[in-house]
Amino acid sequence: MPIENERKFVLNERATELEAELGRRPGVARHLLRQAYLDAPGLRIRSLEDDGRTNHVFTYKRTIEGQVVEIETGLSAVDFARLWTQRKETLVKVRYSWTDGRYHWDVDFFKRDDGSTYFAMAEVEMPEEQTEPPPLPDFLARHLLLIAPALDPRFTSKRIADQAHATKLLVDIRANGGVA
Repeated sequence: MPIENERKFVLNERATELEAELGRRPGVARHLLRQAYLDAPGLRIRSLEDDGRTNHVFTYKRTIEGQVVEIETGLSAVDFARLWTQRKETLVKVRYSWTDGRYHWDVDFFKRDDGSTYFAMAEVEMPEEQTEPPPLPDFLARHLLLIAPALDPRFTSKRIADQAHATKLLVDIRANGGVA
């Protein structure tokens, strides 16, 4: 069964600076994601645009016995458009991705309608048996606000899609000195 084992890191408001830096780093891919959640728990659709290509993905994701099961499959553009009409929460984010040894890193910049960033978060995919995240790369560590507690639902993309929730979360993190 495909188990997702990731840790998330909330990044500070200097997201524009970091996004520009990531765009210049060799080996880092940039993707524009449009994502929507459907009316059943754990179901999402996503379009990923990069280098003039667009891929569509259907995902089932659910926490079961303390582990996150994630199953993804390709989706045609026509089926994506059909499902998009059934969306509930939606979001747009720019994602920068790279692999570093056993780890896969993503940095997501959640975007408002005007293209500005309202929330930035990094995540690392780790081997299934690993419980502690690796150290953040230096260029990310400079932007760290908080290492999110594992499996904390406040830090899911679905919750961060709600800009009011994301704004309150940042206020709470800052007010508590980097503690969620």
